Amino acid sequence: MWQMLRQIFRVGLVSQPPPPGDPAMIDGALHADIQRVFGRALCLRHVDAGSCNGCELEIHALGNPYYNLEGLGIKFVASPRHADALLVTGPVTRNMREALQRTYAAMPDPKFVIAVGDCAGCGGVFGESYASLGRVANVIPVDVTVPGCPPSPTALLRGILAAVRVGSGEERVGVEGVVWRRDRG
Repeated sequence: MWQMLRQIFRVGLVSQPPPPGDPAMIDGALHADIQRVFGRALCLRHVDAGSCNGCELEIHALGNPYYNLEGLGIKFVASPRHADALLVTGPVTRNMREALQRTYAAMPDPKFVIAVGDCAGCGGVFGESYASLGRVANVIPVDVTVPGCPPSPTALLRGILAAVRVGSGEERVGVEGVVWRRDRG
């Protein structure tokens, strides 16, 4: 034990500095956009359609004090009837097709679908097979895709910002690392 303590005192604190902040998130742009579009908090419903849970770990990281999802006016809800946006992770397995369609149908309008990760966006390494229907867009309409395997929490926040901007009718500029899927008309 003494050897370990001596090593700690000799080496010092070994950690990484925090990542640089994203100006779009720090200055309150996301919170202001959410308030302008919804007039209240943005409610998200998450559905794991068959992922490896890598994307879920990054989604859970959004709740830590650094990203402070609740402070931005975003919260997760248990019922799709209370949700404004749907976060879908993983390729859609055949067993999850009906559950995903029912969740989407139960959401009130306006609703947004955000496909999180490569598997949800294009099928990833799973593709389409006897057990997988592939990307989420094969089952329900997708508004925004956040690429990455898994995407970082900052990329997830950018995807949520992009979905909110789609709802407000803004131009598709200012949000990097996000793939737009369709128009809301």
